[in-house]
Amino acid sequence: MIKSQVLKEFTETVKTLASPAIRSWREQGGKVVTYNCSYVPEEIITAAGLVPLRMRAPGSTGTELSDTYLSNINCSFCRHVFNMALRGDYEFIEGAVWASTCDHSRRIFDNWKRKVGTPFTHMMSLPKKTTDVQVGWWREELANLKEALEKHLGVTITDDKLQEAIKTHNETRRLLRQLYELRKKDAPPITGADALAVMVASTAMPKERFNQMLKELLEALRGAEGIKDYRARLMIVGGILDAPDFIKVIEDEGGLVVTDSQCVGTRVFWTDVDVGGDPLTALARWYLQDKPQCPRMFDQTANRSKFIRDMVKEFRVDGIIGERLVFCDFWTVEHYLLRTELKAEIPYISLDREYLWAGAMGQLRTRVQAFLERVER
Repeated sequence: MIKSQVLKEFTETVKTLASPAIRSWREQGGKVVTYNCSYVPEEIITAAGLVPLRMRAPGSTGTELSDTYLSNINCSFCRHVFNMALRGDYEFIEGAVWASTCDHSRRIFDNWKRKVGTPFTHMMSLPKKTTDVQVGWWREELANLKEALEKHLGVTITDDKLQEAIKTHNETRRLLRQLYELRKKDAPPITGADALAVMVASTAMPKERFNQMLKELLEALRGAEGIKDYRARLMIVGGILDAPDFIKVIEDEGGLVVTDSQCVGTRVFWTDVDVGGDPLTALARWYLQDKPQCPRMFDQTANRSKFIRDMVKEFRVDGIIGERLVFCDFWTVEHYLLRTELKAEIPYISLDREYLWAGAMGQLRTRVQAFLERVER
């Protein structure tokens, strides 16, 4: 019953931008800042007394407004998010923060700043490598964000507040690792679709509330009966994926998603931020060096391959499904490199999708069926 109740709230959180937990926070006078990418330091937003909310577009039905400002070769995630902002769905937020991850995101920022009217907007200049030089650069960007929030809100973000925020977010990471540890079992007690709902909820509600709910869920899962009737253990590799229904289609065909390498997945919780010392330096080092990196970081190709190989071994993965949003340049190259490198070791398929992908459900189902037959052979 606990498992059902907690998962229901997590699922409801996924379906809406302003979840019940966010609305409750706002009713108590709290403020929310949205952000575009897992490289944006949530801890600084939390230390400022705000709730960080990852940009999503649940409930979007089209891009007719954003298409006035963005090209049809901009990725559909960006167009749907900006469309929701233009129609007023983001009116409840206090601010929006971007890392300069790609040209698509930059175009949202350029237009959002002029057309949406959010009280606070900020762009962070994200480096493309991960050496100590770039860590110093990123620390300066973190300091700029901190100072901008302090000026806008009229608050002081002390080192003690940053350390407390780091501890809270580290607890989230520790609990999520416990969830994934359960997925290593022969009969995992949670589906990949439900696990993704948990991950999305972690980016869309106050962290203290999320941590308490996840503790309850973990307690219930440890005594739950596991899933045994699956054809293959699968891993998802890709960028932004916030749709549990996408995973459900895969699992309805007999695959069981047991792990991932995604930005709403292992890349945000697989390691902890160091506590102690200068918190901004610790955060800069974690975001650029200590956590698993995405294709944005050009000098981490070998480490990304190693991370995926380690996941395959640790979770006993039978096949990898790579997913990418159409027009995502980073993941176009990355999937080609990974397929080429891993084709002799493990079955690997790349699936292109739009942010609203439900219309292509039949095509997805057909390709997954063929892939599972290949994995079984």
